[in-house]
Amino acid sequence: MPKKRPEDFEYLSNDPNFVPDPEIEQFMEEEIARAPKDPDQLAGRLRNNNAASPADAGGDLDATWEDVNDSGEESVSGDNPTPDQSDVEENAHAVGVNFEDNEELEFIDKIDRRDRDRFELDPRSKTEDDSI
Repeated sequence: MPKKRPEDFEYLSNDPNFVPDPEIEQFMEEEIARAPKDPDQLAGRLRNNNAASPADAGGDLDATWEDVNDSGEESVSGDNPTPDQSDVEENAHAVGVNFEDNEELEFIDKIDRRDRDRFELDPRSKTEDDSI
């Protein structure tokens, strides 16, 4: 089978009559500008924010996972989760539930077991001013 050259493929960007949607172009430029550009930047984010991690946002490195404990927008159950972050295992891990590939979900049972011995839910964990 003969190999195709790049010129043999039809791309919209190669079409002189194609005009991109300016809103989509602007959105793409903003997303590209926001994405981490080097590993040192991610390492710095991880070092400076030890109360959260990308796992709290379902494994999404590009999310503002530093804010999941404050706003929760990009957390697994937030109102702005990343659409392509649909890995069930990572999302379950983000809410404190782990399971094996061959295991039934039994999600409610796992949450009950997870919360059974949580210190925060023990009445003895509260202080005099009723805080944890």
